[in-house]
Amino acid sequence: MARYQVILAYDGSRFAGFQRQKRSSQALTVQALLEEALRKLGWQGEKVLYAGRTDRGVHALGQVVAFDLEWAHSPQALQAALNAHLPTDIAVQSVQECMPSFHPRYQAKGRCYRYRLFCAESRCPLLERYAWRVWPEVAIEPMQTAARLILGSHDFAAFGSPLSARGGTQREVQFAAWKAWQEEGVSSAWQFEIRANAFLYHMVRRLVAAMVSIGQGRLTLEQFRCALQGDITVLKAQLAPAQGLTLMEVIY
Repeated sequence: MARYQVILAYDGSRFAGFQRQKRSSQALTVQALLEEALRKLGWQGEKVLYAGRTDRGVHALGQVVAFDLEWAHSPQALQAALNAHLPTDIAVQSVQECMPSFHPRYQAKGRCYRYRLFCAESRCPLLERYAWRVWPEVAIEPMQTAARLILGSHDFAAFGSPLSARGGTQREVQFAAWKAWQEEGVSSAWQFEIRANAFLYHMVRRLVAAMVSIGQGRLTLEQFRCALQGDITVLKAQLAPAQGLTLMEVIY
């Protein structure tokens, strides 16, 4: 018996998030399909360990999962076997043996997310599966200023909730910036990249929604600064759509 660490990518469009739902639920999840594939390979565990839950519609390129398995072949053979049993919108990117004590959530030192948006007045069906279409067009300079304000340790209570009743809302952001991304037929497309020691529930999507409000002149940088100081009364309950968000990497 060995413990394996897996990096998983998935298109979250048709899933009710990563985490398996209650047995009575008919919701389709990434975890449930991965565990189904593992059982076809002889896995007898109760549930896999994972770095974090992604919401309904959120994508991943670097979700990390761990499980114990009796496997007589190479990690590369395990990767191939899992991919053979997974649907096309889930793919194992790599497999390696790890320490028996490894836990992908509790030993993570940081996580990286990317959020993509583009500015267009009319619908762009081929883009909107993986990005948020916003209009009016945003001014990126004040959004970039807001991103710089995020750096460091703050009380992010205005931007999300802890994952447990006992959890705090203080988080440390190590990197946050907007940059252009190129997409044919779109003159204004941007992606927000953020890395932190941990995230609150909905934190990235609420940050993005607030920065878009700044870029469209509906929120001031001073109001944003107050929200970063823990003032939960400043912001409206805005949430950027899920499809623009991707979990890029978990850092150990």
